[in-house]
Amino acid sequence: MAMLKAKARNALPASEFGEPGERKYPINDRSHAGNAKARAKQQLKAGKLSRGEYDKIVAKANRRLGEAAQDKDLDDYVKRKYGPQ
Repeated sequence: MAMLKAKARNALPASEFGEPGERKYPINDRSHAGNAKARAKQQLKAGKLSRGEYDKIVAKANRRLGEAAQDKDLDDYVKRKYGPQ
């Protein structure tokens, strides 16, 4: 994953984040989009993210990745694509 330094992150528009209001889960490129999906899943499992928030982040990341958002088992998809977390 490409390094996203603070200056570059701060320069990103809010629309480049999975959670634009809080500027969390940057999805400015494919590697960050994949990472956003994995981190969102961790936060969902930890109870720190609602299912609705998770679904929005995953859908936005999938649009960036240009891959099927209808993948029925996102856990398996993330593991296949990015390895176990």
